[in-house]
Amino acid sequence: MRNIKLVIEYDGSEYYGWQRQADGPTIQEMIESSLSEITGENISLYGSGRTDSGVHALGQVANFNTDSRVTAEEFQKGLNSILPKDIVILGSEEAEPEFHAQFSSKSKIYLYKVLNRSYRSALLRKRVWQVPYRLKLGTMNEAACELVGEHDFSAFAQAGIEVKSKVRTVISAEFKKSGDDILEFTIEANGFLKRMVRLIVGTLIQVGKERISPGEFAVILNSGNKNKFVLAAPPSGLYLKEVKY
Repeated sequence: MRNIKLVIEYDGSEYYGWQRQADGPTIQEMIESSLSEITGENISLYGSGRTDSGVHALGQVANFNTDSRVTAEEFQKGLNSILPKDIVILGSEEAEPEFHAQFSSKSKIYLYKVLNRSYRSALLRKRVWQVPYRLKLGTMNEAACELVGEHDFSAFAQAGIEVKSKVRTVISAEFKKSGDDILEFTIEANGFLKRMVRLIVGTLIQVGKERISPGEFAVILNSGNKNKFVLAAPPSGLYLKEVKY
């Protein structure tokens, strides 16, 4: 059995997230079906992690096992010829037998894009979050610094999720301005909880609006408890940027 590693870019606007499910089309389902068409095999695709409905990827990583003699390069070409136009295989290569897209990863980087202006964008409406209030970039970064290090992220996890631990280590977290109206938040960590990035961004925006201070943001983080200022940013602005191994 060969082990093939894929690097995938997708616009998640029209999908019910990464993981195959009965409710509607997913990225995993589309790629698995295309791989089965190419190989004639029942292919199981293992992603580095799940992305929610409407979330995008610049560098999702996945792997699958196959007995097919199709080369890695041919898999890339073949998949790109039959996949929908909003899913693209950026790279395909032979991986070591023990490689697993999820369990072999060391860290992930997520990117969140905020359109910070009073009027919306016709072209970017499914790829950013438009926030019409002028935000305090420096104040948001002061709060974002509190995220770096090992913390229990219960305050920024979807309610009711069942995981062994909600402790994660954040390596970096920062907002930067991109062009006149775009703010980009980048966060790297050894792992993420469901909706963690969206809840962090939504709460940092409350800091940027000066509804809460960086100190109050730190209190929320350290308490592990949500309050009315812990709000989830919409999925449209979120991108899985990179997976590191």
